Amino acid sequence: AVVLCAYLEMEGIDLKDRSVIELGAGTGLLGIVVTLLGTWAVGVSHVLLSPLGAHITITDRAAALEFLESNVQANLPPELRPRAVVKELTWGKDLDNFPPGAFDFILGADIVYLEETFAELLQTLEHLCSERTVILLSCRIRYERDLKFLKMLRERFSVSEVHYDSSKDVHIYKAQRGSCRDDF
Repeated sequence: AVVLCAYLEMEGIDLKDRSVIELGAGTGLLGIVVTLLGTWAVGVSHVLLSPLGAHITITDRAAALEFLESNVQANLPPELRPRAVVKELTWGKDLDNFPPGAFDFILGADIVYLEETFAELLQTLEHLCSERTVILLSCRIRYERDLKFLKMLRERFSVSEVHYDSSKDVHIYKAQRGSCRDDF
């Protein structure tokens, strides 16, 4: 999550007024940072919060939601909390609770590790994606199964590696329907 947060800031990816969903949020770090990115404006004598950040849906399974919600509440200023919605999402289930193709960005940090969830994760990505959606996934490639997921992803999306952090051994992959575009 830390590497993907740094990448979003370093690349200056414009998240202002974009619709973003995070899958498998865990602690919510990535979703909290995405909510904050682009909202700070420096005034003459102080820092102001601008209402121009992303609208993010931060998701995880039911068991993680209470902790996730408490982290969002504790780490976002009150005026930005309405931009971050915590919602249950178990991959491949109840996808009708999420409008198909409604998100500009789909983010996932370290969510590729259980081979038995790969088919449901791909089903979820396909449901949430439109032609304009950009998927950014950060992960370590630890095992052969991780490469298997990338192969499965490439069968359904155009995929490219956009960043590698050698100090943390974390890759960031960009995926889109059709051919990958260079812009965000």
